[in-house]
Amino acid sequence: MRILFLGDVVGRSGRGALAEGLAQLRAELAVDFAIVNAENASGGMGLTVADAQAILAAGADCLTLGDHAFDQPEMLAGIEAEPRILRPLNFARAAPGQGARVFTTAAGRRILVAQALGQVFMKRPFDDPFSAVAAVLQAHPLGGAVDAAVIDIHAEATSEKTAMGHWCDGRASLVVGTHTHIPTADARILTGGTAYLTDAGMCGDYDSVIGMDKAEPMRRFISQMPKGRFEPARGPATLCGVLVETDERTGRAVSVAPVRRGGLLAPTPG
Repeated sequence: MRILFLGDVVGRSGRGALAEGLAQLRAELAVDFAIVNAENASGGMGLTVADAQAILAAGADCLTLGDHAFDQPEMLAGIEAEPRILRPLNFARAAPGQGARVFTTAAGRRILVAQALGQVFMKRPFDDPFSAVAAVLQAHPLGGAVDAAVIDIHAEATSEKTAMGHWCDGRASLVVGTHTHIPTADARILTGGTAYLTDAGMCGDYDSVIGMDKAEPMRRFISQMPKGRFEPARGPATLCGVLVETDERTGRAVSVAPVRRGGLLAPTPG
């Protein structure tokens, strides 16, 4: 199975790049299932129902969220009505929606998608992500109950993301980090057969400060004084993520490669 995961969509620029390019990217890479982290897709914080439906219509099979899952209040009801949207497993216990779900591809293959929030350096405490992920993986063994399993670890600390990769090694097809919006260069297959990438990067304008127009973040760093709100940058977006191919029998990874299309981070020819 060929699984595409795209990192955090930021604002109108990221949404536009998906609308224009996701279907073509799926065809080019022969993708069987596409997952998109969309927690910053609406105004840079959260996801509206309309924007969720637009990203799904563009070619995403599943959307994951993150710590901004319910910044757009309408998602409290929207996530209950749309099973293809997942919030973190270890979010508040009373939160609506699901943190993990098994999907079936057009070819009849079963894929588990789950997301967990990290604890290190996050602004608010969340439940233990490791035990939450372990319970889901135990209930859906790779190569048995499911043909593939993808874990989105939405976290600040690279060490915590790396630890999650090793924790899931041999039990998941792919563990991929989101949240920090900067693509890392460490895509690899761990010793147990799990593909791993510390951060998928973002689908947004990289002529920015992690997707936001440069002026206000720079002002705050330099003067320590806010003057306005953060606004998503609106230049051409780069689609960033990772492609993993799994073994049809075991569900473990046989190849993994970063994906970058368009914008400032497009690969240089030659």
